[in-house]
Amino acid sequence: MTRRRIRTSSVRRASAPRASVRTTRTALAAGSTLALALAGLTVTTTSASAASTDLVLNEVYGGGGNSGAAYTHDFVELANHGSAPASLEGLSLQYGSASGNLGGGSAPGSGSLKVDLHGSVAPGHTFLVQLAPGSGAGQALPQPDQSSTAINLSGTAGKVALVRATSVLSCGTACATDPAVVDFLGWGGANDFEGHAAAATTNATSSARGGADARDTDDNAADFATGAPTPVNAAGETGAGGDPGPEPEQARIPAIQGHGHRSPYDGRRVATTGVVTANKFDGYWIQDSAGDGDDTTSDGIYVYAGAAGAKPAVGRTVTVTATVSEFRPSSRTGPNLALTELTDSTFTEGARAEPMPAPVLIGPSGRVAPAENADSGDGSGNRVDVETTGDFRPDRDAIDFYETLESMRVEVRDAQVVGPTNSYGELTVVPGGTTGALPTRSGGVRYASYDTPNTARLTVDDEIIYQQMPAANVGDTLTGAVSGPLSYDYGTFRIYPTSVPTVRSGGLTKEVTQAPARNEVAIATFNVENLDPTDPQVKFDRLAETIVHNLAAPDVVALEEVQDDTGPECPNGPSATCESDGVVSADRTLRMLTDAIAAAGGPAYQWRQISPVNLADGGQPTGNIRVAFLFRTDRGVSFVDRSGGDATTATDVTRQPDGQAALTMSPGRIAPTDDAWEDSRKPLAGEFAYRGRTFFVIANHFNSKGGDEPLLGRWQPPARSSETQRHAQARLVHDFVAQIRAVQPDAEVVVVGDLNDFEFSRTSQILQEGRTLVSLPTLLPPAQRYSYVFEGNSQVLDQILVSPALIGNRSAGFSGRVRDYDIVHVNAEFADQVSDHDPQVVRISP
Repeated sequence: MTRRRIRTSSVRRASAPRASVRTTRTALAAGSTLALALAGLTVTTTSASAASTDLVLNEVYGGGGNSGAAYTHDFVELANHGSAPASLEGLSLQYGSASGNLGGGSAPGSGSLKVDLHGSVAPGHTFLVQLAPGSGAGQALPQPDQSSTAINLSGTAGKVALVRATSVLSCGTACATDPAVVDFLGWGGANDFEGHAAAATTNATSSARGGADARDTDDNAADFATGAPTPVNAAGETGAGGDPGPEPEQARIPAIQGHGHRSPYDGRRVATTGVVTANKFDGYWIQDSAGDGDDTTSDGIYVYAGAAGAKPAVGRTVTVTATVSEFRPSSRTGPNLALTELTDSTFTEGARAEPMPAPVLIGPSGRVAPAENADSGDGSGNRVDVETTGDFRPDRDAIDFYETLESMRVEVRDAQVVGPTNSYGELTVVPGGTTGALPTRSGGVRYASYDTPNTARLTVDDEIIYQQMPAANVGDTLTGAVSGPLSYDYGTFRIYPTSVPTVRSGGLTKEVTQAPARNEVAIATFNVENLDPTDPQVKFDRLAETIVHNLAAPDVVALEEVQDDTGPECPNGPSATCESDGVVSADRTLRMLTDAIAAAGGPAYQWRQISPVNLADGGQPTGNIRVAFLFRTDRGVSFVDRSGGDATTATDVTRQPDGQAALTMSPGRIAPTDDAWEDSRKPLAGEFAYRGRTFFVIANHFNSKGGDEPLLGRWQPPARSSETQRHAQARLVHDFVAQIRAVQPDAEVVVVGDLNDFEFSRTSQILQEGRTLVSLPTLLPPAQRYSYVFEGNSQVLDQILVSPALIGNRSAGFSGRVRDYDIVHVNAEFADQVSDHDPQVVRISP
């Protein structure tokens, strides 16, 4: 797919593990032999089949929080038996059930039950990793050196591996001897272990070596004993009847939130009181019922309890004792904003329900978000971390504005839908009556420059009303009030409504373009979103109907995201348990589509394409994505075949005896071995003829925007790291078109496809340098300039560009032989889209 950012998991967040860990409390020096080995230096190490002599699993406890538990959380304790600090960077803990795979996936290497470790372990010391909580039974662990809820251990039997990698091991029952394993424990009825399995445990017992200096003989039964858990952290603190620690500080929620993005209480133990405003699958929100009267501090906060953790009733007043933390979605060091949360919590519920705090109105007649992110740099190209270095100015900075409402009850009224309901149960809105946005023809908001992020946009998320979000299209209205806690995830600010919104239709209909006249050639581009024979027949049928009816059966259709005849057989990539089948042909895929077109009453399309080298062109793993041409011959268009084109051979331009340009290979790829196309789709050039005149079409699918930072994220201005490769790709296509025009200045060239960049971007500018090409989206009325909707921003990602011979010399409007250009809005604004992109078509009179 061509989404600009890709979710960290294809599964719903409600079932995905929480990906945050806390930085270790004590900074220890790195430099162990393990760290040297990871750096590639020659050192003496021990293999998984020999006894470990330095870093080992020291204790594993899985009964945390359960009935009869000694402690509230599961934990794994590491120990360093060496004489130098042992670095944990690049290592991970991985867990599997007694009979399951490490990582917890349905196939080896496919799961996510792991914790990436950070910090180091001093010689002769231990390192305590706190894992998931249960329902609250037991006492708190000593201050952990790292925390994560990604792993919920069994209280009786299972497998834990300390791995010198952060990718899930590709093993099922032979993990203990995997070369990547530093140490391994199988206990209870585990089907994998070192030597013999250690004894089973209970909610009140752990499996432990018995001391920091206990030897490792590579026999779990001999090395580990079952007994009362004895967690010890790097500072030597214990939780077994020891000092319970200082009394929590009494603090109101607004004081915990503070004036800014990070809490002044971060890392401290607090006790606070609030009304429970909503529950979510992994925690609940509380809000100070009176507030502090200061609009620059939030009165609400989220209490993280874990999926299995106890949650109080909505409307109750609770006193919560917890640790204040800053949770950053997706990655501890990533570009998303951090959320102030309460973790490792216990609560006492009041005797009766309390009045719910009134929601804060966002939008006209309420509080209005500033139109920009003022802390977007100092004008010199430098970036700022808005959490730590930017001025906190909610009156002029949208990111700061939303921070003041974090975890509070908010509402929007008569919100206008600007991004349709997606498969995650999310849609995007702006508050009713919002002004200042750049409107589209259907009531969306247009992304027109890097300086206009459209900060009024809010995601409406179904985490509370799970799977009940109604289908809504751009231009629809959520009537009345939509209210719930405000939060942040995946780069957007979100309202979690506590009741199902009501949708009033805006009457949006799918467009139908004008059919070409008898003396016109219609050329289209259409991203068909990872099409392959494993897709249901209804997808082929709907694509066919779109091509025949909405696009009026163009003479040439450039397709993007065509996959091979077996599709992505290894959706997580090739591994020891899933090998690529080596199929690269897409004939079956294209046959199914052209058959569906014929069945829908369309013409008998032929196709041309070049299959990629297996696994070389990016896209879905093992899907072998590529671009392809469909063309119809019944209206006089023919494809000029010139042999020799293959996955790695570049086509070139030659001069015909009559002085006209021609391709040396048709179809042919443009510079397919250039580094610009590494792990990316290569462009396909084709030579066509119509009534004795040649025209060239170049189909493209440039590098995606995956990896770019969010518009409303921690770093401002956000980095667009993906565009470097697109710039190089645009240069190659530009230079190829320039070659054609150097041979034949009046050559008719049409460059089409999913360029994954905006009409105002540097990518588009490179393609047009020297007026080699003209971008047709720039000639449309502004309200029609979009082919994709991302997080409520309607934007251009797909383009058609033409050589000057086709457009004439006018700076605006259509002239010359281009009769019309139409972005046909049938997908991007609709909840029932068959692709996430809108197709487009240009009609040319030869």
